[in-house]
Amino acid sequence: MQPFTIRRAGVQDAAALLDIYRPFITDTVVTFEYDVPTADEFAGRIADTLPDFPYLVCARDGKPVGYAYAHRIRARAAYDWACELSIYLAPAAQGRGVGTALYRCLTELLDMQNMRILYGCVTLPNEGSRRLHETLGFALTGVWHGAGWKFGRWHDVGWFEKRLGGDAPARPIVPFAALGDEKIDECLRRYTAMLKMED
Repeated sequence: MQPFTIRRAGVQDAAALLDIYRPFITDTVVTFEYDVPTADEFAGRIADTLPDFPYLVCARDGKPVGYAYAHRIRARAAYDWACELSIYLAPAAQGRGVGTALYRCLTELLDMQNMRILYGCVTLPNEGSRRLHETLGFALTGVWHGAGWKFGRWHDVGWFEKRLGGDAPARPIVPFAALGDEKIDECLRRYTAMLKMED
């Protein structure tokens, strides 16, 4: 068994990542999505994200076992420094430090892009996700009560927030694709090394 590896996602990963995501749609309220997208639709989501934001995969033996990405939270220009993070893990990757490594790597890359406010949206209750966010410095800033209807009932949504860079003036956002391979790959190598130590 080879250790975990963190790398950039590509459209070629769509089917494998969709296999991870599918049970979260069909069996849980972790996501409020009702219908499983096609592999082509999912590939389009990856392609749409990557120019602007990181989309990361954690693989073992070459097979993806988890992924994490960021995306815009609002369209208006004033929100350019804010983004929402998402993470999904296959059962084999849960409890192995994969979620922590992926989220930390994602956060560091977003910091390099000059992002300032990171949000995690968590259907409540979800103690695992709450612990992940709080361990990594996110604070629960509010609850949308009964915000989502799935599986015949209403569900609360908690919003977790992490601020980067203090109160200094905003700096121009660097699109993910413009960070440069060297900086991105160095970050991915460091977090992969952390997982190898824990494996």
